[in-house]
Amino acid sequence: MPTEPITRRVAFIFPIFNEEENIDLLHKTVDEVTAPLAGKYAFSFIYVDDGSRDGSLAKLTALSARDERVTVVELSRNFGHQMAVTAGLDLVDADAAIIMDSDMQDPPRVALELIEKWEEGFDVVYAQRRSRQDSAFKKITAGAFYWFLRKMAAVDIPKNTGDFRLIDRKVVDELRKYRERDRFLRGLVSYIGFKQTAVLFDRDKRHAGVTGYPLRKMLRFAADGILGFSVTPLRMITRLGYLISFLSFVGILYVGGVKVFAPETAVPGWAFLGVAMFFLGGIQIIMLGVLGSYIGRTYSQVQNRPLYGVASVRTGGAGEPDRAREGADAGSGNR
Repeated sequence: MPTEPITRRVAFIFPIFNEEENIDLLHKTVDEVTAPLAGKYAFSFIYVDDGSRDGSLAKLTALSARDERVTVVELSRNFGHQMAVTAGLDLVDADAAIIMDSDMQDPPRVALELIEKWEEGFDVVYAQRRSRQDSAFKKITAGAFYWFLRKMAAVDIPKNTGDFRLIDRKVVDELRKYRERDRFLRGLVSYIGFKQTAVLFDRDKRHAGVTGYPLRKMLRFAADGILGFSVTPLRMITRLGYLISFLSFVGILYVGGVKVFAPETAVPGWAFLGVAMFFLGGIQIIMLGVLGSYIGRTYSQVQNRPLYGVASVRTGGAGEPDRAREGADAGSGNR
């Protein structure tokens, strides 16, 4: 029986940052998982090295020399996970792209379920975590973040989802139009729309290495998600101002009432005044901080700098980097 002709191309995008111990297992596992569908789909693999400091780039270079389906994008420095994924999306040329982390916490076998839903007609298929093998602190903070985000964001961003998802070519093309610097890709994908659905999965443990998202980066990433898709913090400043003004007015009435109706009970002192001053000062600093966050994002955006820098692009089977592709972000980073 003749094999079914290849009709569609599917590209995997892997952001890499100090994942030397995971690369070989990752590629081997994804290759084995996708092998049964090799007659129906043309699979390719884009690895974006985000300024790794270990031997990740050397491993990727050797991998691209062995497998002609592999493309290695070397960024000029570490730009962050979201920028690495963006670089892969800017480069990809396929009917669908699957974004997957490289630490083996996103099981490659789930990619087959994403493809099945895509074949049913969905443009975005996101992997939604049914369970996760993380620390109690990570689970609690993640749950609090998604609850807070759903309450404040102007778009519906599904909870317990990361960047592990399949997106159709037309969604990729639309996503390329959005060039904000403080990127929250899962929010952008929800904002764009199209037909979206979820595939539930159980997230595995990290195979090796350490997370690229310590607490400091997690907090910044959470701020990108909230500030990028909600102006509620600005509205809250106004509401808090109204509340403090109301409490101050009540305090004036109370002091005036004591002076008129019960002057003998009035106790001289500055404790209440001092506490009130420190309280209002703290509130004002918080308000300035929120305003500064929005102003800082605006400042970064109007500079109109490229989102990332590309040092080289190595195509599968080539021993040397494709220098003609260097600085590719000059054409794509500012679109």
